[in-house]
Amino acid sequence: METSASTAAMNRLQPLGISQAKEVCLNLTPAELVEEALKNGEGTLTDTGALMADTGKFTGRSPKDRFVVKDESTAESVWWGDINIPFDPQKFDQLHEKMVAYLADKKIYVRDAYAGAHPDYQLKLRVVNELAWHNLFCYNMFLRPEQGADTSWAPDFSIICAPGFEADPAVDGTRQSNFAILNFSKKMILIGGTGYAGEMKKGIFGVLNYLLPHEKNTLAMHCSANVGKEGDTAIFFGLSGTGKTTLSADPNRGLIGDDEHGWMPGSAGIFNFEGGCYAKVIDLSREKEPEIWDAIKFGSIVENTRFIPGTHTVDYANKSVTENTRTAYPIHYINNAVEPSIAGVPKNIFFLTADAFGVIPPISKLDKSHAMYHFMSGYTAKVAGTEVGVTEPQTTFSACFGQVFLPLHPTKYAEMLGQKMEEHPNVNVWLVNTGWSGGSYGVGSRMKLSYTRAMITAALNGELNDVEFVKHPIFGVEVPASVPNVPTEILDPRNTWSDKEAYDKTAASLAEKFVANFQKFADFANEEILAGAPKVEAVANA
Repeated sequence: METSASTAAMNRLQPLGISQAKEVCLNLTPAELVEEALKNGEGTLTDTGALMADTGKFTGRSPKDRFVVKDESTAESVWWGDINIPFDPQKFDQLHEKMVAYLADKKIYVRDAYAGAHPDYQLKLRVVNELAWHNLFCYNMFLRPEQGADTSWAPDFSIICAPGFEADPAVDGTRQSNFAILNFSKKMILIGGTGYAGEMKKGIFGVLNYLLPHEKNTLAMHCSANVGKEGDTAIFFGLSGTGKTTLSADPNRGLIGDDEHGWMPGSAGIFNFEGGCYAKVIDLSREKEPEIWDAIKFGSIVENTRFIPGTHTVDYANKSVTENTRTAYPIHYINNAVEPSIAGVPKNIFFLTADAFGVIPPISKLDKSHAMYHFMSGYTAKVAGTEVGVTEPQTTFSACFGQVFLPLHPTKYAEMLGQKMEEHPNVNVWLVNTGWSGGSYGVGSRMKLSYTRAMITAALNGELNDVEFVKHPIFGVEVPASVPNVPTEILDPRNTWSDKEAYDKTAASLAEKFVANFQKFADFANEEILAGAPKVEAVANA
């Protein structure tokens, strides 16, 4: 353990404006950080050895309090608006000074790490934490330098995270007391007023989503990825509740990563941004998610969970703090993880949607236009009961299946995907509906997981290469006439509805929602992307 007496520790901090601290703990081991966290009263050990910690008032990210400094380097390139809220450079400097003063009499935890598994695309990181468990989170989630490696580098990006420091909105230019601010000129992220550790992870994801497409011709993706024994890579895009984690966790395939990846130029392939996994644990069981269950051990973190009374056993059904209970662990805690987390050019890309309207086919193949259009749409649906006031299915659109993390306009990412498909014409793109069949939510039933797995397996194994496909009259996607181990009658969603007229009306309504959502992109999208839109008139004329 290195303390404030250590010149090495302080030298790392001076470029960040930090010249004073009560004590500096540099690159502590997980065991040392757990010891620190327990000593500081930051958490409790569970009976599996994992550290249980609370994030405080904020149990998730706060998108309305995420800012990007608007200056000469970003004014013309960032997609400004509700996602990337502009922040004044002078206010950033003022806030930075206040945070440095706040930390001057604190014990702080400093970590040197990487983001990006491929050495040609790595960001060297330096993280300064007020909390020991946050530093453990960064150890788990970012890539760890080899033991004994010289990490006295000048970082490519730094994070200062102080949950106990609160901004004064009237003076500091924030919306409220919490904030997460990205500054691409200063290469720094300031996070204050929130204990939610995911702000650090997603802050760096936002940085890579800007730098890689903008400067490295590399597509940044919010997706999971795995690879087969023959080296065939698959990536899975999908919003919460669509099955992204479940369907990419395949015991017969190696896990590249569960959330953030980059697709390099040419034939270089993909790489994971992270060194760990940040998985939801609400209602977790060994039967449903054995890999995640077994990864929750010493060195792992569980957030905002509660114990079964009288024990130190986590009650994963307990939602008393939040439904967004999570665990963070290093990727090597998963048995079939591939390290380094690098793989070849994707052979199959899956867009996952949980369509609660029962309209989207359970599996369909997309050409380049439809792939770019559906990528930009990022569609899924919320069902009744998931949120207060939701009484019937509601559409959710999130551009590129990760709109809240995109510093650049979504068309940039969609066009890059189209370029990848041109460069690699053998890449298959599939739209998979893990939602409803036979009617909308409340009438139809949820697609059986076994059928979805069989469809994905058939696609991965090339078993759909030679089957007949039929074009969907509204969405224009290609629907296979048969899939091994899947009943033929469920492949055309219209056939599963007893009331065919009701299907047509519901399909037309959903198509109109797609078109209405896309209006905000229409002025930026090229003709090829627009050609992937559903044909609303196809139903009107039926």
